[in-house]
Amino acid sequence: MSTEKIKLIWDFRGEDAAKIAEHHATHLEEFAKKENLSIQIAGSKSIDSLSALAFVVVTRAEMPRVRDLLKPHRGELFQEN
Repeated sequence: MSTEKIKLIWDFRGEDAAKIAEHHATHLEEFAKKENLSIQIAGSKSIDSLSALAFVVVTRAEMPRVRDLLKPHRGELFQEN
């Protein structure tokens, strides 16, 4: 049985967006370990020279607690490649 996974996302804009997103992802990784989240996936992605995002993946059951604590900008279903 597969557990539905949600990707919580923080968007960053500006010349330092990629650097800030990477730093934010480090804190998301630390949070996932500290809170013993079921899934230990966090990271960052550069969209273009002025925008980037950081993300953490959680189970649907964990999503409300993590969302309320960390206030992501948005969320989407996580599709594994």
